[in-house]
Amino acid sequence: MIPLRPESRSGSVWMAVVPVSYPTSVQAAMSDERFAGHEGEDHAQEVAAAAIISAGSILLAQRTYPEELAGLWELPGGKVHDGELPAEALRRELEEELGVTTAIGPRIGVDVDLAGAGSDSERYVLRAYLVQLIAGEPQPLEHAEIRWFTVAELRDADLVPNDRVWVDDLVRSMREHV
Repeated sequence: MIPLRPESRSGSVWMAVVPVSYPTSVQAAMSDERFAGHEGEDHAQEVAAAAIISAGSILLAQRTYPEELAGLWELPGGKVHDGELPAEALRRELEEELGVTTAIGPRIGVDVDLAGAGSDSERYVLRAYLVQLIAGEPQPLEHAEIRWFTVAELRDADLVPNDRVWVDDLVRSMREHV
């Protein structure tokens, strides 16, 4: 079983995740599809990423592929399928990748253009969302490893280049959810 988060900053004792106390405005928005839709936006294929924050730490997953990204850390998530809202896709991806039930909140940070990421000429855009764990312990079902990073560790983490764009936004959110 993968430890969920450190009991203290310096200790090596681990404990189960406790529901995060988000500000009222964020609680009201969790799983609200209006925060995770792309109505009125361009028609780029969306890739949704989860900023799962608990007790001031963020959960990252270590990639196994493609070769040039293997070993790097990323926010878990995946492609939004046709007819799917981003929140639905992110909940599905997190169930598949981590075995957890989640609530999807507002977006964090800027859109990241992933032009050329697909095998066709389709344009992709990567978007991050604040996510709350509802049930289950995260497991690395499709990644080499998962682990919780503190603010200092996140700044020094070997992140995939596309996620590095959000470090300041993620740090801000981590400090708000201590």
